[in-house]
Amino acid sequence: MGARRPITILIADDDEDDRLLARDALTASRLANDVRFVEHGEELLDYLHRRGAYAKKGAAPRPGLILLDLNMPRMDGREALKAIKSDAELRRIPVVVLTTSKAEEDVYRSYDLGVNSFISKPVTFEGLVDLMKVLGQYWFEIVELPNGARA
Repeated sequence: MGARRPITILIADDDEDDRLLARDALTASRLANDVRFVEHGEELLDYLHRRGAYAKKGAAPRPGLILLDLNMPRMDGREALKAIKSDAELRRIPVVVLTTSKAEEDVYRSYDLGVNSFISKPVTFEGLVDLMKVLGQYWFEIVELPNGARA
């Protein structure tokens, strides 16, 4: 296995408690990555396209991984995923759906839209820490991402 490569992790989740738990779990799993948060799909796309609050240089480093909740206000994760995967500039960014949904329809639709992985959120903090360790190992140590994925 290679050395850890620091990348920006962008988490799209409207639930403040879930965002705080994700940050704590990433810290507990010893992933020393830059973690950014957005609260809904519209904000996610603004971040990725560096619009509005994210237009200032350095405000929106390109993520090497997006953790995406499906059930968010304004623009849900499904719509955001469709927009990301249909955009030539963004489609190579790995997207992992991390959601409370276990609906078979959501699993199929997410993969049809191009998601890289679909994971149901663990119910315990310890489970979330374990998940972040596995995600970190897989996405930051094992897989090869295209050039520019960490730019």
